[in-house]
Amino acid sequence: MKNYRNIVLTGMPGSGKTSIGRLLAENLNMSFCDLDEYIENKFDKSIKEIFRTCGERYFRSIESRVVREISERRGTVIATGGGTVLNSENMRLLRQNGIVFFINRPLENIISDIDASVRPLLADDISNIYKLYDIRYDLYKEYSDFEILNDREISDAVDKILNIVKTIE
Repeated sequence: MKNYRNIVLTGMPGSGKTSIGRLLAENLNMSFCDLDEYIENKFDKSIKEIFRTCGERYFRSIESRVVREISERRGTVIATGGGTVLNSENMRLLRQNGIVFFINRPLENIISDIDASVRPLLADDISNIYKLYDIRYDLYKEYSDFEILNDREISDAVDKILNIVKTIE
């Protein structure tokens, strides 16, 4: 991609950011980084375990440190965690070297196939997704350069992003 800008994917947990990101990186011959996986590998703990033992506040602090580190990369497709958007500094850093796509997947689709047990904020009650959506939706819209509706196959969302990327190269 021109100037090796990053492609940043935001959206709700279960919106398809990781799956889309992997395919997108492959298609564009870019590297791929899933922030949650990166955190799990770096700290040798699952996100769920970090939430359980240290709390959300601690998790958000390490998430911000990782965003600072990852945002300095070039030519990387970055799948953010669903709550990364809650910190304006995270989004400022990601936007300064990246194009941000909001992967908007209907909540009914997410609920029908998400494994809530591995999602700390949804594990106790899947209906919490509605509260998260209410809190985050406007932020996803505010910080994104483009919105992609992911209501079909993952490959359709990838194609939509590829078409946009081609027009801005």
